[in-house]
Amino acid sequence: MTSNRQKEDRELGKTGEDNSSELESSEEQSDMKRAAARSLIEKFFYQLVEGCGNQSCSNENCASSENSPQRYSRDEAAAKALELFRQNAKLCDASSPKHLRKAPASDASDSASKGPDPQTSCKKKGSNLEEISFLTEEKVQQLINFSREVGDFSPLVRVIGRVFSNWQALNVSFLRTTPGETPTKAAEGSSTKPRLSSKEKEKDTMDEKEKDTKCKCKLSKLDLQVDIESVQRTYKSLYGLEEPAIVNALHNAIVSLSQMAEVDIRWHHEFRRNANFLNCFLIIFENEQLVEAAEKAFPSICRTVLLLPTKALASLTRFWSRFPTVSLKRKLDGLQQLITIKVLRRQMEGLPGSIHDDDSITDATRLMKLIYYASVLGGELELDTRPPLSVRERLGLSADSGDRDAPTPDPLLTELDISSLDCREPLISFKDFQNEPLSDALEVDQDFTNYKKSGEQSDPSFAFLNYPFILTTSTKSMGLYYDNRIRMYEEQRMTVLNSLIQGEHYNPYLKIRVKRDQIVEEALIHLELVAMENPSDLKKQLYVEFEGEQGVDEGGVSKEFFQLIVEEIFNPDIGMFTLNETTGLYWFNPVSFETDRQFKLIGIVLGLAIYNNIILDANFPMVLYRKLMGRKGTFQDLSGVHPDIHQSLESILEFEGDVEETFLLNFQISYTDVFGAMKTHDLKKDGASISVTGENRQEYVNLYTDFLLNKHIQCQFQEFKRGFDMVTSDSPLSTWFTPDELDLLVCGSKEFDFNSLEEATEYDGGYTRSSRVIKEFWEVVHDFDHDKKKLLLMFATGSDRVPVGGLNKLRFIITRNGPDSDRLPSSHTCFNVLLLPEYSSKEKLSERLLKAITHAKGFGML
Repeated sequence: MTSNRQKEDRELGKTGEDNSSELESSEEQSDMKRAAARSLIEKFFYQLVEGCGNQSCSNENCASSENSPQRYSRDEAAAKALELFRQNAKLCDASSPKHLRKAPASDASDSASKGPDPQTSCKKKGSNLEEISFLTEEKVQQLINFSREVGDFSPLVRVIGRVFSNWQALNVSFLRTTPGETPTKAAEGSSTKPRLSSKEKEKDTMDEKEKDTKCKCKLSKLDLQVDIESVQRTYKSLYGLEEPAIVNALHNAIVSLSQMAEVDIRWHHEFRRNANFLNCFLIIFENEQLVEAAEKAFPSICRTVLLLPTKALASLTRFWSRFPTVSLKRKLDGLQQLITIKVLRRQMEGLPGSIHDDDSITDATRLMKLIYYASVLGGELELDTRPPLSVRERLGLSADSGDRDAPTPDPLLTELDISSLDCREPLISFKDFQNEPLSDALEVDQDFTNYKKSGEQSDPSFAFLNYPFILTTSTKSMGLYYDNRIRMYEEQRMTVLNSLIQGEHYNPYLKIRVKRDQIVEEALIHLELVAMENPSDLKKQLYVEFEGEQGVDEGGVSKEFFQLIVEEIFNPDIGMFTLNETTGLYWFNPVSFETDRQFKLIGIVLGLAIYNNIILDANFPMVLYRKLMGRKGTFQDLSGVHPDIHQSLESILEFEGDVEETFLLNFQISYTDVFGAMKTHDLKKDGASISVTGENRQEYVNLYTDFLLNKHIQCQFQEFKRGFDMVTSDSPLSTWFTPDELDLLVCGSKEFDFNSLEEATEYDGGYTRSSRVIKEFWEVVHDFDHDKKKLLLMFATGSDRVPVGGLNKLRFIITRNGPDSDRLPSSHTCFNVLLLPEYSSKEKLSERLLKAITHAKGFGML
């Protein structure tokens, strides 16, 4: 369940969004509300720390009262003051206004070391600490030098505490300066607008609205004004002092800033419109040591950032996308470290509840989404490979609007108008975003329940599946398994209802009965009938029977069915796909004798394999999965399909001499048809008369690639995709998985680590890990070559493919099957169980096992 605090934040954030237009038309009233709120919070703060002065005070939230439950530190008092403000708690009448600050001063300097009065010393140097309202690298360095001279860092601590705890002061700190411009002028130019009269404010508000109408994305078009390099050098200088008081001042100031900004973000509409109001967050997140404050400061600022309006979050993402990769990676590492620390601590301390209840973990995950999108935006985008908009999308309708269970579209993704598929090479690898400790600790069934609820306004539960970039592929595949099973049960339920109401024949499964020697013909005919008569039956649970065999399909028979049908489909004699000997990958045969209808049925088979959680021996290039997700093939994909052509085209692009005279090419290409006759194709109109030159060679390469990967196989692929979508159209495949992960779902892992399998294996029937036969079994298996290991997997599990996540994710069981005998080992492939007699010697075990795995075919009843 999502915590009450998260729900409150969402409600308050939503209220701020809904009321923003009204607040923009009454800026004066908004300023008064903010000033009143700040004043009340400060009164509560000093009431908790110093009291009201009345010794007989009965207010339990006053330091002067004997009923006060505790004495608060300044950090605790700041948090409690914000809580009392929200609760509209009682404020002592005797609270003296003399304690109120002129500006949000630092509550962070309480841990500074005591010494001589720094302000008096500063004045002797001609410096007044109270006049420092913003910071620059030069100012900080001057304070460091002065503190070293007097042997006291209190002046530096106080200034840091005051500026870093005030988001308004931090917003105008460390700004870039143009030649001839002083830092003070830059800060003045970046500060909030001066006070205007009511008429001036009204006119200014109308001007701002007109500007917003002309430029909806005003924030994204403003330049970054913070001098990030200067900020980084300043942090390095401060932490290089190795003064605990300075570190504490920085961390405590961030907590204070977060608490005050939480209120201002909800009421200050400038956070929506003015990019300068994000400067404070850009500065804070450049602090490399922020992760060291994992208890308060780091989680606090993460929570505060997430209260920003969607437009502001989008602008912050765009700003970060311009940062160097090393800087963005540092922010990601900090969030990953925070999440990992919190997850491991929960496990070690045995804390109650789930990780969904830990706001530090969920807030860091939500903030990581900004880093993820920034990495995509800053990478090499391929927006021209996007599919054309559908009719629904042209009308502004969501593609999932008809699905009541579909999660609410991500507003940030909509605002940024990007997808992970738009970028092939992001600034940070997609794999670096995955957090294994979190994925291992996640209760996927609970998270999937939250995922299905995430579109409900009444219960907006947090689900990590809405942030799939942080989960490992194996964890997401488990979520996909739950999603597929639920859809199977829904189809079964509808079948039962139809049989009761309409008297239809009751058939809860997609049942296929085939002969082994005619498996392709009979299976495709049956699937074609189902696709024509009732396509929804394809989403029922698959049940396969082989004629003349007694095996009952609990999963194992289906595995062998897919294994056999894939072998036949890729048979060169059929000619539906061609094998590239260099890459070992299959691609569509553009001149196949088979009809387009056959390719549609093959697409159904691939979709059924994913839907029924079965791994296939289907080696396709990565571009196939990109195309299944709606993208076009590009030159970068050509190496996996036609490596020789890719190398030739690359040499043309890299050639430095006269392209036209050297290569003698034009915009007409040739290929052979199914009968071996030579055919020509113009890449553009009158291509035979257009020579390839140094100026148009990139166009030639793009058109040639588009022909090979898209146009030449368009009919075959469209039918293939149509069949695939008939099974997976409602699946979150394209939302949760990247093309690389989809390849992993279909083909499984490439690593045959039998040491991991040995560690994960369970034993039954009297066998244990230390049994003699078990030790000898693993000695024999580890001596097998790669092919024999695949045969063993096929014999015991019904598939020679490694599941997603590796062999340690395979639930493999070895059970005792009687005393020593001449019987061969047998298996229950549906349940991954190997039945192994207690052979008298290692030699006999090896001989019997090899014979069993090399002559295994068909199913029978034991």
